[in-house]
Amino acid sequence: MCGIIGIVGRKAVNSGLYDGLTLLQHRGQDAAGIATSDEHRVYSRKDSGLVRDVFSDQDMLQLRGNMGVAHCRYPTAGSDAAVEAQPFYVNSPYGIVFAHNGNLVNAENLQHELFEADLRHINTTSDSEVLLNVFAHELRDRVSRNLLNEKDVFSSVACVHKRCKGGYAAIGMIVGHGLFAFRDPMGIRPLSIGVRETDSGTEYAVASESVALAGLGFDFLRDVGAGEAIYITVDGVLHAEQCAKQAQLAPCIFEYVYLARPDSIIDEISVYKSRLRMGEKLAGKIKRERPEHDIDVVIPIPDTSRTSALEVAFHLGVKYREGFIKNRYIGRTFIMPGQELREKSVRQKLSPIELEFAGKTVLLVDDSIVRGTTSGQIVQMARDAGATKVYLASAAPPVRYPNVYGIDMPAAAELIANNRSIDQISELIGCDWLIYQDLEDLEEAVGFGNRTIRRFESSCFNGEYTTGDVTEDYLESLARKRSDDARQST
Repeated sequence: MCGIIGIVGRKAVNSGLYDGLTLLQHRGQDAAGIATSDEHRVYSRKDSGLVRDVFSDQDMLQLRGNMGVAHCRYPTAGSDAAVEAQPFYVNSPYGIVFAHNGNLVNAENLQHELFEADLRHINTTSDSEVLLNVFAHELRDRVSRNLLNEKDVFSSVACVHKRCKGGYAAIGMIVGHGLFAFRDPMGIRPLSIGVRETDSGTEYAVASESVALAGLGFDFLRDVGAGEAIYITVDGVLHAEQCAKQAQLAPCIFEYVYLARPDSIIDEISVYKSRLRMGEKLAGKIKRERPEHDIDVVIPIPDTSRTSALEVAFHLGVKYREGFIKNRYIGRTFIMPGQELREKSVRQKLSPIELEFAGKTVLLVDDSIVRGTTSGQIVQMARDAGATKVYLASAAPPVRYPNVYGIDMPAAAELIANNRSIDQISELIGCDWLIYQDLEDLEEAVGFGNRTIRRFESSCFNGEYTTGDVTEDYLESLARKRSDDARQST
């Protein structure tokens, strides 16, 4: 999970890229970077840290030009944030700046191909650099001198789709020529286009979520389609083409559950409304399983679950209360390296309001349960605050399998639901009752917003990897890289 944005403007785009990254900060707090282009010169600044910490006033003044790409990153296993901060750059052909959100499942094989056949060197462990070099190699074979046109870009992306497997959304800048962007053939990772009319002419932006476009004053134009590529010339002309022969939209359902901001629209689906429907579906299951429930109050585990929790309370006919106060300076805990750090962060992140718990049967609602150890801490916090019974409801089904398409969920063995029954999970967490959303209900809640979507990428719930090329060997390799031991040894 990362945030990416690119802008082709009529004036300097540095401040727009910075503001766009702040609107996408929820997608990654580990590192940030901006690269801009002024005629045939690239200016870049990137480092580990939050957006506000990476860029000084002096840095912003040096990021000149009316075209640029920016990226905010969250930590992945076995990588150093400062070294692998994006955007990446290669100088041939033309000079290409590149930012990527997703994960290639065949990155290791591609790296060997690039070195042995394409004579390209990969300097980091990032699959983003692999993806960039595949694109750069294909583009180099299609152009000569300065005769670049959109057809060269689109045919290069078509070759990327043939060679690269996984989920990816990418934005790149070809120095002196234009901005390009593309999505994998199943559209697993999101990407939106915005347009803005100014006195100087038309400007375009491409970003991971529509909220970044709206915050910058761009009108939402549309999503980049599955397998589609767009190319915006430096003077503001938009071209688009389908570059994958067998494209079929299957967006990541976890975007709607947890990752995206509620005020975003992804593939024509309102994230906010999908979470409302998740709450309605979850309430329906609670009433079926415990029609004579004794719930006194519904309390969300902030922030993402609030929308669903509101609907749960409404449909159950019980009170909704804010029982936890959140410290907004603590990042998202399920992606933090090391259990000790996660446990410490939960206590620093949430503080209970005791009067909302004392003497009550409380239903806590969370968006999802990944490792479960932080859920156990929160349940205990509710008990310590005086709750007589603590129930826990998840707006998502049990997370039993790792995600391989750009969400750095832990190794399968670190997922609390992996190879465990609901009763076993409930006992480990320490709650009096545990209820999960059904996958069918989750997919219906999200898919109601866009009936043209035939399937979702739901592999972390059902183990069915959408691209069909994820092997047991790859999952075992991924588990070694994503384990807490691997994270703490880097």
